Amino acid sequence: MTQHVPRDHGGGVDAAAARFGGVRADWIDLSTGINPVPYPIPDMPQEAWTALPDREAELGLIAAARAAWNVPDGAALLAAPGASALIARMPGLAPVGTVHIAAPTYNEHAAAFEAQGWKVTQTAAQAHAQVIVNPNNPDGRVWSGADLRGGPLTVIDESFCDVMPDASLIAHAARPGVVILKSFGKFWGLAGLRLGFAIGDPAMIRNLRDGLGPWPVSGPALRIGTAALCYPAWASAANARLRQDADRLDALMVEKGAVPIGGTRLFRLFDTQDAIAMQDRLARHRIWSRVFPYSPRWLRLGLPMGDGWDRLGRV
Repeated sequence: MTQHVPRDHGGGVDAAAARFGGVRADWIDLSTGINPVPYPIPDMPQEAWTALPDREAELGLIAAARAAWNVPDGAALLAAPGASALIARMPGLAPVGTVHIAAPTYNEHAAAFEAQGWKVTQTAAQAHAQVIVNPNNPDGRVWSGADLRGGPLTVIDESFCDVMPDASLIAHAARPGVVILKSFGKFWGLAGLRLGFAIGDPAMIRNLRDGLGPWPVSGPALRIGTAALCYPAWASAANARLRQDADRLDALMVEKGAVPIGGTRLFRLFDTQDAIAMQDRLARHRIWSRVFPYSPRWLRLGLPMGDGWDRLGRV
C-alpha cells in the first residue's frame, strides 16, 4: 500500500505546540492567509440547521455571487463545499494530458492533476490544460487575460482575489473551457464554513454539479454566504483595513531584517537569510509561520490582530 505523505500547508499549530511547547491557545497562527477579522455571522433561524438546504436559498446565494463578482451572463456558477473540493475535481473536466502550472504556486493543483494521471509541465506551449493562481500564492503575482492560452481546460484560481477585485479575470469566465474558482473562507475569514464557487463554461459547471450530488452546501453556509456577498460596505472597509495592516506587517518585519518580496493583503512573503531559523525564532514566542520546501529563504506571514502585533514586535 502506498503511504500518503501530507503536502505542506499553513496551519498545523498543534504539531508546532508539540514541538516548541505550550498549548494551542498559547499560539498565534500566522501560517495561513485568512482574514483575522471575519465577517460577523448573522443570527441563524433553527431551520438552517434542521432542514435540508432548499433550492431557493441556493439560488439566492448564486444571485448574490453573480452580482458581487460581476459574473458575465454567459457564464454558469456553482456553489460548493469549499474551493479545495473543487480543485480536486478540476482534472476530471478534460481528457488526461499535460497541464501547465507555473511554479511556485499552491501545491494542491499539481497534486490533483498528478493523482488523476496528468503530467505537469513548465512548458506552456506543449500543455493541454492550464492552471493559474491569480493572485499567486505565495508571491502575489497577478495574471492578465493575455496569459490565458485557451484549450480544453483553463483553471483560474482566484481564492485570494477579493483583496484586489480589479485584478480578477472574471470577464473571461464565459470562454469555452474556462473555470474560475473563488474561496469564501479567506477574505471573509470564515474558513471553517467550507464554501467555495466555480464560475465558467456552462458545460464544465454542469459536469461539476453532477459530481457533487444533492445539497453540496449546508444551510448555514447558504445563508451566511448570501448575507456577506450582499454587504459590499463590509468588503470595502475590510480591504481598507487589510491594506493598512499589510503595510504595517512589512514595516515591522523590515526591522527584523526580512525583506518584503510579494504576497497579498492577506499574507506577506519575505526574503530572509534563513527561513527555518526565522520560523524557529518566531515559534519560541508561540507564533507560527509558513516556510516552503523549495526555498530556504522564503517566509510567509498572515496578518496579526489585537495583541498579536505586540507579540510579533517583541520577537
